[in-house]
Amino acid sequence: MKRTLIAIISTFTLFAQFAFSQNSGDRKANSINTSDYSKASVSIRFYDRTMYYPGSKEDNPILVDVAITNNGTDTLRFKLADDRMFSLDFYAYTIKNTTLPNTKDLIIKRSTNQTVYFRELAIGPGETYSFVENLKDYIQIDEPSIYYLEMHFYPELFKARNIEIASNRLSLDIRPAPSASSSSILPVENKTTALLKPEAISPDKVVEQTIIARQKSLWDQYFLYMNIEQMMIRNSEVNRKYKNASADERNRMLQAYKADLMQNRIDYDIVSLPEKFLIENTSYSQTEGTVSVLEWFKYQNFSEKKRYIYKVRQRDGIWQIYDYSVTNLGTE
Repeated sequence: MKRTLIAIISTFTLFAQFAFSQNSGDRKANSINTSDYSKASVSIRFYDRTMYYPGSKEDNPILVDVAITNNGTDTLRFKLADDRMFSLDFYAYTIKNTTLPNTKDLIIKRSTNQTVYFRELAIGPGETYSFVENLKDYIQIDEPSIYYLEMHFYPELFKARNIEIASNRLSLDIRPAPSASSSSILPVENKTTALLKPEAISPDKVVEQTIIARQKSLWDQYFLYMNIEQMMIRNSEVNRKYKNASADERNRMLQAYKADLMQNRIDYDIVSLPEKFLIENTSYSQTEGTVSVLEWFKYQNFSEKKRYIYKVRQRDGIWQIYDYSVTNLGTE
């Protein structure tokens, strides 16, 4: 009887040691996962930044490059769903800090009972895993405006979204869709209905073509290489109103500004009609530049000479005029 009691006590002791060991191991594993995720970082950038518009995700996708980096000293392990909608979220905020809605496809997928297939990935210290997603698969973008974009990654999938890693923020500029504008405002070739497209020409050629278009009163070609928005908000009061305006109001302000330029009601210097001109100097870096031009304006009894300094900026390989200054050089 005594030996039987000792055997029972020994059995319970071994079981207790085993259970304690298992619990300790579980706690250790959970501690490692939490530590791993705290050492992870997620960053986003535009994959092929271009002109973004509302509407179809197929015709005008917004491709975002997502990068997950292991900043720790241990291997980082996480789950990545085959359908990335179960691994991450995008958030787009307006300037008033309201959030754009999710797409219907995203809502339906997450509210439907289904099996989520995923892979378990491991990246070593200092390594990065990246992939590309279409923002329009996640966010419904209906209006042109400036938004602030952020992404949250769920290393244990969407259902365990209490564990998440937030990314950096990007500024997203959604322009009015060309189809939404009047055909009389769209840049078209003279005497044709072909849509004009800006070309990757040098800054001096951009300015030259713009001045020639003004001399011939070809307004569509005149606006082709001009950043109308930046030109308009040079005025501090207009800039303040523009920032506080809705997307529709902004579009109306831009169209009104163009109409005023064509009627020579504002910014007289930029729309003045030169009799002749001479490009005297051009200097530019990869993204910014200036073009200095001498221009002559003929009046009834004299000619006036001025020096224009056009400021240009490159975006997606296209140079645009966004600012200018004028110096009077006297009469001839």
